[in-house]
Amino acid sequence: IWRQTFILQESPVLLYIQPKLKLRMEFGSRRVRKNRRIEIETSYPNALQLYTTPPSGNISLQEFDEMAIERLKVLRTVERLNLSGQIKNSEDWMNKLYEDFSKHKYFIHSAEKISDNKRDEVEAARRRDHVSHFVLRLAYCRSEELRRWFIVQETDLFRARFLHCSTNGSDIKNFLVSNNLHFTPISKEEVHNQRDNLIAGTYKINSGDMMEGRTFFKVPFTEALELVRQRKVYLSGGYAYVPDTDLVTLVTASFRSNLSRALAITNKALPQLEDDERLTRLLHDFDKRYTGNSYSQKKSGDGLHITPDMIDELSTKSFPLCMRQLNDTLRTAHHLRYGGRLTYGLFLKAAGLSLEDALYFWRSHFLKNMDVDKFEKQYAYNIRYNYGKEGKRVDFTPYSCLKIIMTSIGPGDAHGCPFKHNDQTMLRQRLVSFKVPQQAVNEIIELVSMSHYQVACQRYWEATHNACLDAGINHPNQFFEESQKILNGQTQPSQGKRTMHVKTNRSVMYSSQSSTQSTQETTQSTQETTQSTQESTQSTQDSTQPTQASTQDCGNTSDYDSMIFDDDLDSVMIGQSMESEDA
Repeated sequence: IWRQTFILQESPVLLYIQPKLKLRMEFGSRRVRKNRRIEIETSYPNALQLYTTPPSGNISLQEFDEMAIERLKVLRTVERLNLSGQIKNSEDWMNKLYEDFSKHKYFIHSAEKISDNKRDEVEAARRRDHVSHFVLRLAYCRSEELRRWFIVQETDLFRARFLHCSTNGSDIKNFLVSNNLHFTPISKEEVHNQRDNLIAGTYKINSGDMMEGRTFFKVPFTEALELVRQRKVYLSGGYAYVPDTDLVTLVTASFRSNLSRALAITNKALPQLEDDERLTRLLHDFDKRYTGNSYSQKKSGDGLHITPDMIDELSTKSFPLCMRQLNDTLRTAHHLRYGGRLTYGLFLKAAGLSLEDALYFWRSHFLKNMDVDKFEKQYAYNIRYNYGKEGKRVDFTPYSCLKIIMTSIGPGDAHGCPFKHNDQTMLRQRLVSFKVPQQAVNEIIELVSMSHYQVACQRYWEATHNACLDAGINHPNQFFEESQKILNGQTQPSQGKRTMHVKTNRSVMYSSQSSTQSTQETTQSTQETTQSTQESTQSTQDSTQPTQASTQDCGNTSDYDSMIFDDDLDSVMIGQSMESEDA
């Protein structure tokens, strides 16, 4: 059997921690799989990992890419849930997160199983967890924006997994010991001496009875900054007295600081990674990878079939804003430029429009501006080409949200993402004309101003369908399919009115939908339109009842302030790590 073996000398995957290790990528070897199982059984005793030691062993390039894609899906799931209005770290938040993990059979679900019968499956999942984390480190260490996004999502994932493992019987104590996380509890005598102070200064402890059975850890306050900022712990002499119920905060803080330093060190090793073209091709623009359904014609062939006479009605009820904009332009101008024709044509193909109906649909509009010969010579070929009937005969897939968002838009173009490419004043006017509720309009504009374009599209879907969409919006055809499920009675809409709490941070939805330049352009356009929208915003604020939940205790700050605090802390830690490396 022919096989080809590649050996990476001092691979950057391992270089920044263990320079002498080698990563060998081998194709089609049964011996490799056997050795990997032996190595796994001795390497992953715990479901949780701090990722302090890089992976070693054999891995194929295909496995390398598949593991990275799977973890990217996991992190995007965490981010989508955080931005959906769920209270982070609550029981409901964690349950919904693990429901998604179980639904898609991600490695997280298998890695935390406690079963001797499925030991091989568990250990293989833990290896995927280990390797995929380090692969994404290489992809997300390249800029401050990517590093911040990666730290936020990985930290939230780790916190959720720690809480979940604590409740399902996993050996948390063994995990702490194996990772040298020694939090020494204070003596009973000190608890007795500090009893009144602990009751007065500890969150959710209001009486002596609530002190019974509690363990407190005395740690430097710098290791519990999150709890100190929220005024949840008692401080004395530069130490914080942390109850056992908040142990997850201490461990998560250690995880965050270690990851911040590791990303800074990995960034220094990037020049050596560029020498290997195989890894460079896989990791290039990895944060912009689309990880959802491709919605090709073959997959949509068994679904809904639409005809040209249905399109105008569907555009007002079920089309996303980007496709509704294209349809409106086509109805008024009876022409679309190439980018618009390609985007809209592929969308309609995946929605269920046949080739014959597509030719009839485009011909009926274009013949109002030209004769039949010109249409057949200049436009009919491209329509057949998109359906795989001409040229290379490839079944082209429609554009995803990420691709539409990253598209460059020129004067006269009608395609692109309205939430990103349209002026906010014009966007607000269009939403109002579509009879979107004023509260939802304000939330959408706020999300747009924070560059959360896909979350804004999800909020638009929810406002127009009076239903919740936990899956998020990743593709225009997903928007269309979910809408049809609601309208056709396949999915029951949510009961009652949903209260939407917009919670955003400075990281960009799904890693980087816009580069630094486009973010600056968005900020500039926001500043230009702020003056013109102040009056309408003020009147809206006067007429709209606030949706923010009341603060349970006066010491707590908002979730947004918490995210800003964490972002600033990450920036400081990354900067210090990079400065120490330079020194």
